[in-house]
Amino acid sequence: MADLITVEDPDDPRLHDYTGLTDVELRRTREPVEGLFIAEGEKVIRRAKDAGYEMRSMLLSAKWVDVMRDVIDELPAPVYAVSPELAEQVTGYHVHRGALASMQRTPLPTAAELLRTARRVVILESVNDHTNIGAIFRSAAALGMDAVLLSPDCADPLYRRSVKVSMGAVFSVPYARLTSWPRDLESVREAGFTLLALTPDEKARSLDEAAPHRMDRVALMLGAEGAGLSTQALVAADEWVRIPMSHGVDSLNVGAAAAVAFYAVATGRPTGQDGASPPAP
Repeated sequence: MADLITVEDPDDPRLHDYTGLTDVELRRTREPVEGLFIAEGEKVIRRAKDAGYEMRSMLLSAKWVDVMRDVIDELPAPVYAVSPELAEQVTGYHVHRGALASMQRTPLPTAAELLRTARRVVILESVNDHTNIGAIFRSAAALGMDAVLLSPDCADPLYRRSVKVSMGAVFSVPYARLTSWPRDLESVREAGFTLLALTPDEKARSLDEAAPHRMDRVALMLGAEGAGLSTQALVAADEWVRIPMSHGVDSLNVGAAAAVAFYAVATGRPTGQDGASPPAP
């Protein structure tokens, strides 16, 4: 059973894991080095625990102690009970959900390990917005993608904002970092995958024409918001695919585009240009 410890000093060294959570650059550097990530909110904390991540500690406002009692009773880690005001002093923001947990990271699998058993893979290039990362992982989990591969400069899926937006889906979809970009795309192809680059370019085939759901193994490539996939990534792809647009709209937010494309990869039913879904094959 965890110890329930009341803390009244915002400078207490035992709260070190939770300091400066709004300092993005600091946390992006510090969390991987220290081997931790922050789960925020009851549901996300429970999902992280259920996914097998070890808890280092919890930080709770008083009213959340009873809500999290079953988790507390199973924990060997300390639980710090603080006032909402002190939590804000430590973290740098008002903790609306009243519950934070510091979790221990686990070693990432290699891309080769994931590719051995996957059939539907997402490859992200330079997606460095944490909200977009979280949204993409949530859609990937919901729509049956098997794994996510990240270029070296993609944002951290375990950063607090990514975890929160994904509602813990980052714990459900395995992911790995590619170490050499774009050269590692060739290893994905060698594993038997067809590389499909999602782009609004008019030279690309529509998703329903390309019919990725009929392909044996598919790796869907998505680029950063605004810039899209780099020229090198587009050249490395086997085929360019696009989502048909209407009413003069030229593209979607990468998170929304990912959801539409994942649905097409999984079922073959993207939304057509007239707004209707094409018939199933």
